[in-house]
Amino acid sequence: MKTTTLRCKPAGFTLIELMIVVAIVGILAAVAIPAYRQYVMKSHRSVAKSTLMEMSGRMERYYTLHNAYPASATSLGYSAATVSVPSAADPYYNVSVVSGGNAYTLQAVPTGSQTGDTCGTYTLNNLGVQGNSGNTTSSADCWK
Repeated sequence: MKTTTLRCKPAGFTLIELMIVVAIVGILAAVAIPAYRQYVMKSHRSVAKSTLMEMSGRMERYYTLHNAYPASATSLGYSAATVSVPSAADPYYNVSVVSGGNAYTLQAVPTGSQTGDTCGTYTLNNLGVQGNSGNTTSSADCWK
C-alpha cells in the first residue's frame, strides 16, 4: 500500500498581498480625507451664514424700534459683543457688528480649525450685500 501525504497550503497572506492592500487603503485615504474636510468646512460655513442672516433680521427689528442700527450685538439680545458660532468651547466663527448708526456691516471671522477655509471672512450689510474678504474663492461660490 502506497501512502500519500497531503500538503495543505499554508494559511495567511503573503507580504506582497499585504503591501497591495496597504497601497490601496493609502490611495483611498489620500482622496477621501481632503474631500471629507471640505465637506465639514462647508457645513460650518452654512452655520455662520445662517447666524449672519438671523443677526441681520434682529438689526432690522432694532432699526424699526429705534430708527438707528445698534453698534454692538449686545443691543440685539446677545450676551457678548462677539457671538461665537457655534457657542461652544471651540467655535468656528466669531460674528460681530462692525458698524452701526444709519448703516451696518456684520462679519463672520473664521477661527480655530476653520481658518484654513478658502472662503475667508463673510460680510453682510444693511443693503443685503453679501461678500467675502481674505478668500481665494469667489463670493458667489461661497454664499451658495
